[in-house]
Amino acid sequence: MPALARLFESVVESGWDVSPRPLSVSQLRAVVVLDHHDGINLRQLAEQLGSTPPLVSRLCDRLEAVGFLDRLPSARSRRELTLRLSDRGRAYLRDLRARRREGVESLLAKMSPAGRAALEAGLREYQALAEADLHR
Repeated sequence: MPALARLFESVVESGWDVSPRPLSVSQLRAVVVLDHHDGINLRQLAEQLGSTPPLVSRLCDRLEAVGFLDRLPSARSRRELTLRLSDRGRAYLRDLRARRREGVESLLAKMSPAGRAALEAGLREYQALAEADLHR
């Protein structure tokens, strides 16, 4: 089983061949979280990233500097800010995902139909188990 886990990990990492420039990997993680949790605050983003608010605040400073993040006043509290991806941040993420998808589709097209079917069945089972783990 460890060999299969390493193989799966290497396949997933190879999907990262498309460079996330101008972002670092940690900034990209933050952008993806913000895409999934629009309008969260700094503390919530830090929790999602498994980091601390001071580190995430600096990360947000850099995202704001490249125009990927908007910090807006919160409707709940005057002391709190709401974090949102800017239009530029959303466009960047759409483009990155499209380039990665093209690479995956290119490789899938080279696989045999039986190989694609087996991969699909395995990934569907993996996804169902991962989702069940999230809801525990």
